[in-house]
This record gives sequence, C-alpha cells and structure tokens, in this order.
Amino acid sequence: MRKSFKYAIKAFVLGGFILSALGPLFSAVKAENSAIVLMYHRFGETKFPSTNIRLKQFDKHIEELTSGKYNILPVRKIFEAIKNGTPLPDRTVGITIDDGYRSIFTEAWPRLKKAGLPFTVFVATDPIDRGSDNYINWDQIRALIKGGVEIGAHTSSHNHMPISNSARNKRELEKSNARMTAELGKAPDIFAYPFGEASQKTQKLVRDTGYIMAFGQHSGVVNASTDKNYMPRFALNENYGDINRLRLVLNTLPLPAKDITPSDPLIGKNNPPDFGFTVASSLKNLHRLSCFSSSEGRVRVERLGFRIEVRMTNAFPKGRTRINCTLPGPDNRWHWFGTLFVVP
Repeated sequence: MRKSFKYAIKAFVLGGFILSALGPLFSAVKAENSAIVLMYHRFGETKFPSTNIRLKQFDKHIEELTSGKYNILPVRKIFEAIKNGTPLPDRTVGITIDDGYRSIFTEAWPRLKKAGLPFTVFVATDPIDRGSDNYINWDQIRALIKGGVEIGAHTSSHNHMPISNSARNKRELEKSNARMTAELGKAPDIFAYPFGEASQKTQKLVRDTGYIMAFGQHSGVVNASTDKNYMPRFALNENYGDINRLRLVLNTLPLPAKDITPSDPLIGKNNPPDFGFTVASSLKNLHRLSCFSSSEGRVRVERLGFRIEVRMTNAFPKGRTRINCTLPGPDNRWHWFGTLFVVP
C-alpha cells in the first residue's frame, strides 16, 4: 500500500465536506479554482492531544508552508477569489484557528508572524468574558488585530448548534456580535460552527445574521461548488499532524459535487442516511473512488454514471459521523470530498 494512500485512509476520521450546487457542475476540475484551509486549536498544550498540535510539529508545518511550494492567503481573499472566479495559484492555503486559547497568542502568533503567514482566529466570547486562564483576553485580541490577524465569530458559549433550539442559537449569535462590537468596534462577518456542526436551520440562521461565509470542521477542498455557508477545513492535531499528513493535505485536489443527499446534515429517522452526490464529468478513473465512514470504516460505493451512492451497513451513533471520499489524481495527489452528519 502506498504511503500516501495509507494517510488518506487514516485521515478519514477528521472531517467531512457539505456542498451545494451554485450553478452548473464544473466540467473541469482545476487546482486554480480551489484552496486548502487548515484548522488548528491549541499549541503546545499536550494535555489535550485531540485539539493540540505539538510545537515541534507546528515548527515543521511552518517550515513546509514557507518552503516556496505554497501560496498562503487570508481566508477572506480566498473566498473572494473563488466567489469572483479569479484564478488562484495551485496549492493556495488558508490558516484558521478556533476557540481562542491563550497558546494562540503565546505560541502560534510569534511563529506565524515571524514567518509572515496570515491567519484567522474564530473566538467564542463567553470564556474570554469570564477571564478563563487558558483563553486569550480582549487586549490580546486587539493586539492580534493590530498585527493583521482577522477575528471571526464562534458563538458566545461554543454550544452544539444543531441540537440547540432556534431561540438559543439566535441569542448566542447576537450576544457574540454585541460583545465583539463593544470590545473591538464592530461585529465579524465570518463565522465558524462550534464542533463543525451545522444543520440546515443553523446555516440559514448564520446567513440571516449577516455572516458572508462560515466554516465547519470537516476535511475537503474549497472550490467554486462549495457552499459558502459551510466550507471545509482540514483539522490538524497531535495524532493527525505529522509532516507526511500535512503534505498529503496541502496537495489535495477538489472533488466538485452537487445534488448531495440528504441535504440536511442533521439526521432524523432515516439512519443511516441514503448518502449520495454527483461529481464533475471530467473526473477520471471513478472506479477507484473509495469512501470511508468514521463509524464503520470502508463502505460500499455504487456508481450510476457520474452519480455516486454510498451505502452504510449500520446506523450512525449519537454525535458526529464523518464520511470521506477520495479519488487518486495526477502526480500522486488526491481528490477529496466528504460530509459530516449529526445524530441528536
């Protein structure tokens, strides 16, 4: 088994990719129409391996990102380029960090600033207002902004939005925006869903609140067919943060999809769901497409022309279940598409 394929399989637990059709499906899959977005949480906080990246790992990440192979841009510029159809250089990358832990300020920022790498931080406001020891404070956030870092919203309490009622979700967004306005002078217009969880209702609420783009915590490549209300990111942590996985991620290619079913990531009675999507007609060797579920491993794939139907054997457990589909591409690169479902 090739090493890159081993990492593609190993990485399936890290996320999914919900897309919607925004016009005709791409007839060509081009790297210049896409970008990879990375997601971190903590830095050097080894008590939390599932959300932490070790500092030695992160130093290697920065060395790789500054090697000259990649084009690092703020996620806002990536979003605007894809929205406007402006070509992006191959291997364009954005960097994001969620929650607002203090190690962002003490460990990540000095390294990223020295390397000249832009990044965005999505913060939940309640822990900051409480003065939690392991979170940044408002003065540190203002220093980040002064240094060119963009701050995005992440609700007030970091709640599970799909299983919270609409009234609470609305209060969470309003409170977050009010605190941001009071402390920073304005509310953000970009958002990241806590835990990467989003239902159709929460996506609509986020859009109606005024956020122009929103990110999940699921792997995939941002491209012109991506739903701007639920954009994918590759999560990196201690277990999935070695240099080989990072290189795999940084070299992924889009797997544009449309007509995704079910359209709502929140699963009801139909469990497991009848999951399917239609891929771009230019993709080659579709017989080599493989899909993996975080709850049962490799799952059955049925192809009806360019329609892909994925069939699971077992019902999804409570919480999050990810399905990732990969297809070998040129130059040992991988096309990547996935999804994340939530069972209440």
